[in-house]
Amino acid sequence: MEAPPRPPPRLARTAHKGDAGRVLCLAGSAAMPGAAILCARAAQRAGAGLVAVGCLDALLATVLPPAAPEAVLVDLCEALELGGRVRPGAAVRLQARAPHAVLVGPGLGDDARTRALLALVLETFEVPLVLDADALNALAGEPERLRTARAPLILTPHPGEAARLLGRALPADDVGRAEAARELCARSGAIVCLKGHGTVVAEPGGATWRNPSGNAGMATAGAGDVLAGILVAYLALVRSGADPAWTPAAAARAAVYVHGLAGDLAAELRGERALIASDLVEALPAAQRRFEGA
Repeated sequence: MEAPPRPPPRLARTAHKGDAGRVLCLAGSAAMPGAAILCARAAQRAGAGLVAVGCLDALLATVLPPAAPEAVLVDLCEALELGGRVRPGAAVRLQARAPHAVLVGPGLGDDARTRALLALVLETFEVPLVLDADALNALAGEPERLRTARAPLILTPHPGEAARLLGRALPADDVGRAEAARELCARSGAIVCLKGHGTVVAEPGGATWRNPSGNAGMATAGAGDVLAGILVAYLALVRSGADPAWTPAAAARAAVYVHGLAGDLAAELRGERALIASDLVEALPAAQRRFEGA
């Protein structure tokens, strides 16, 4: 078993919510409002001081506040038209909360607005970005498009999304999965977290790490949304500069590990068969306490 990564840096006793990190989650839709809720709750439980959720669907404005009352809503309905045309002022709306890290993709839907939003984010932000789910599907067969991004990138594909990005089937064995993660990393210039049993984190330069935590009960809808929320919260701490060793790669390894650890603790309580994504969010406080005390 590989040694676990280092936990996030601790905040000073005098810290305020800005020091804890401001994140922006561009997630959810009328068909998948739960993705936005899971991302927001996971980011909050992972320590983000302020979580804003950018909504492309008016329904989220009624669904999200009861589920995540601490989150701030950013209405993007007037910024991007249904056909994907970006209206003037869209970039200003995105930057209004001055996030330290941004997540794009979970539950957005595979449509023109998602593709336009992704392009706008890549052109606008210089803070670390997490691309997941539909943001990855918008890049199918063209991961090289990400090499011109202005910000550090982390991709979190499951095997199906990785296959679409690479344009080929992915092997199921550990060696083949690691090779696929490294190929996607090389083609995109991004850190890649290839999800699955023993999630592989591949970094530019060729380094790879295989996660030892997690269990089969985590093969459930929404588990990836929880990982994305943890990761964007951990990435927000990179911008503080308080700990030079806390890099995007360190944040990726830590997020993957604590996500799996939350799954292990939740499985101890409920059993693998009964595990659902919300259980991972509930187990995050205990997982992080154990992680930080290791």
